[in-house]
Amino acid sequence: MTQPLGLSSGPAASSEPVPPWEAPPGDGAGSAPQGRAENTGSLVRSSGMIAIASLVSRLTGFVRNLALVAVLGFAVVNDSYTVSNTLPNIVYELLLGGVLTSVMIPVLVRAQAEDADGGERFTRRLLTVVGAALLVATLIAMAAAPLLTALYIDSSRADPALATAFAWLLLPQIFFYGIGALLGAILNSKQVFGPFAWAPVLNNVVLLGVLVVYVLVPGEISVDPVRMGDPKLLVLGVGTTLGIVVQALVLIPFMRSIGFRYRPVWGWDPRLSLAGGMALWIVAYVLVGQAGYIVTTRVATAASDGSVATYFNAWLLLQVPYGVLGVSLLTALMPRMSRAAAKGDVDQVVTDLSLGARLSTVGLIPIAAVMTAFGGALGTALFSVGAGSGEGAARLGATVAWSAFGLLPYAVTMLQMRVFYAMTDSRTPTLIQVGMVGVKIPLLLACPLLLPPEQVVLGLAAANSLSFVGGALLGQWLLRRRLGRIRTGEVLTCLGKTTVASAAAAAIAWGLTVLLEPALLDWPDVARAWTLLLVGTLVALPLAVVAMRVLKVRELDAVFRRLARR
Repeated sequence: MTQPLGLSSGPAASSEPVPPWEAPPGDGAGSAPQGRAENTGSLVRSSGMIAIASLVSRLTGFVRNLALVAVLGFAVVNDSYTVSNTLPNIVYELLLGGVLTSVMIPVLVRAQAEDADGGERFTRRLLTVVGAALLVATLIAMAAAPLLTALYIDSSRADPALATAFAWLLLPQIFFYGIGALLGAILNSKQVFGPFAWAPVLNNVVLLGVLVVYVLVPGEISVDPVRMGDPKLLVLGVGTTLGIVVQALVLIPFMRSIGFRYRPVWGWDPRLSLAGGMALWIVAYVLVGQAGYIVTTRVATAASDGSVATYFNAWLLLQVPYGVLGVSLLTALMPRMSRAAAKGDVDQVVTDLSLGARLSTVGLIPIAAVMTAFGGALGTALFSVGAGSGEGAARLGATVAWSAFGLLPYAVTMLQMRVFYAMTDSRTPTLIQVGMVGVKIPLLLACPLLLPPEQVVLGLAAANSLSFVGGALLGQWLLRRRLGRIRTGEVLTCLGKTTVASAAAAAIAWGLTVLLEPALLDWPDVARAWTLLLVGTLVALPLAVVAMRVLKVRELDAVFRRLARR
């Protein structure tokens, strides 16, 4: 499950005092390096297919989480399940996740270019070594489950015993998360993006089936005392792990389709030492990020029931547009940037960095504006189902509205990290992470002092987003020091125009819904929320596009050309 931990710290991605962005002399809009094509259309085509898969994945994942809220509500059981279900991701990211997703693609690309067999023996050795490490890590994590849950939960309001019971059933996911990520990295290094992008859909379908079985099983999960043999506990825990198993194993046929045949190869390769050196910095990166996540979960569980589930589901809502647009761009750009970095083609790396930032801007800023203006309606419309109805859904929507401004900074920070990883530099992202968490933790600790318990989660989400703003600023400054001219001016020009267009469109849409709302006072809350959300979105997004065209945001051109060809 994607969440704010590890690489994002605050998720995977995935969390910085920051000098201001300064455009170097002559770094204005349109200053593309001579002889370097942006290949905007090519990138849109490559990321378009991934975006479709990501959209389906995010939508089915969102339905899955709606079903979880409908079944479990915003209470102690959901908080315990949510914390325990993040533990496999935390341990996986700490040991191998960042290495597999950020380091291995550049290493695999180099092996495919340098080895006579196209890197196949290196790939088999990599699978063997990583598989063994994952198995050992999984067993150790299961043995340490009580310690892990105690670290992330404040027992004054949460249930560590229930979280530990879930953890024993969910921690086996570590092995399958890792194998799936490595198989996906291998496929992506071969420019085969589809299978890894579609695999999470199967996981979501499996979990939806598990929730149906969970509802049909009589009784409730026993909390006092917690019993490992509880049928509902077993169905939810084992079923969730089964979804991750399916997500990993479905990639095996596609490995065969690219001509790969696995046979164990033991031993070491010098290129694994390169990856190992980078891995030490990534482990440090994740450890620093975990400091922020631990503080987040402990403050949330001490504040009010359901705060962890609220924070987590608000983050997932923000991950839907990022997963469709941001992840699609990163997936298509990473092999391209890795090849350019391996050849020492700094100009092409800068071109891809600028292009990725600008396309992220035009895709995400209008959505962030809508989420800010209509966050309350969004939460009520989507989460007022079953046990999640009422105040919990409204609070979740407010949490989204308070944190939506961090959507683009998060995407830009993740893009900047990938640039450093493409240059086989894992030290700088760790230093950025230190800065981000240094900003984040004091803000997190201030939340219960400044806000009433039921609103603490709003402050936690806003603090997380502010840390990404700091990370994006710091990352841009460090990239400028490393690469020289990085075309910051054209990114800022695109950002300024897109922000003005999106803010104006969202404000007009919000004003129209304010005029409309009195006519809907007699409607049920959910119907009124859906009406306001749909009207606001259908007005704001087209208006934003029109305004961007009027302001001549040229990054839209490639998207329109692509749609015209279709």
